[in-house]
Amino acid sequence: MTELLQAWGAGQQEALEQLIPLVREELHRLAHWHMRKERAGHTLQPTALVNEAYLRLVDLHRVRWQDRAHFFAMSARLMRHILVNVALSKGCRKRGGGATKVSFDEALVVSHERGDDLVALDDALTAFASVDARKAQVVELRFFGGLSVEESAEALKVSPETVRRDWKLAKVWLHRELTKDGAHP
Repeated sequence: MTELLQAWGAGQQEALEQLIPLVREELHRLAHWHMRKERAGHTLQPTALVNEAYLRLVDLHRVRWQDRAHFFAMSARLMRHILVNVALSKGCRKRGGGATKVSFDEALVVSHERGDDLVALDDALTAFASVDARKAQVVELRFFGGLSVEESAEALKVSPETVRRDWKLAKVWLHRELTKDGAHP
C-alpha cells in the first residue's frame, strides 16, 4: 500500500486505481465511525462522506505519502473538515452565538444539536493546534480518524506512551475550552 501511495503521489494515476480497492473498506469504516456520532436523520450518509473525501483526496496533487498511517490521517482530517462544513452550511452558529457547549472525553456525548457540538469542537481544536500542534493531531487522529493509540503513534512517528500522554492532556485542555464561560461540563 505504501508503494502505491508513493506512486500515486508521484503522479501515477494507475496506482490510484490499484489503491482504491485497498482503502475503500477502511474509509467506509472511518465514515461509519463518524456518522454513528451524528444526529438521526443527518443528510450526509457514510457513502457520501467517503465519496466527498475521495474527491478531495484525488484533488491533492503530488502529495508525498509516507505510509498507510499518513494516508488515513489525511483522510480523517478531510472527513473532519467535510462534517464541519456541512454543519456550518446547515446554519449552525459559531461558538458563543448560542451554540451548545459540550464536554469532551473519549466517548463524546452527542446531543441533538450535533452540528453545533462539532463546530465548537472544531473551533477549540483549531485554537489548540496553535498552542500544541502535535497534541491537536493526536485528537484528530484518535477522535476524528478513529485510530488506535498505536496507529496514531505510527502516523506521528512517536511512541504510544507519548500519544497516551498527549491524548490525556489534550482532553483536559479541550474540556476546559468547551466548558468555559460558565457552561456546565
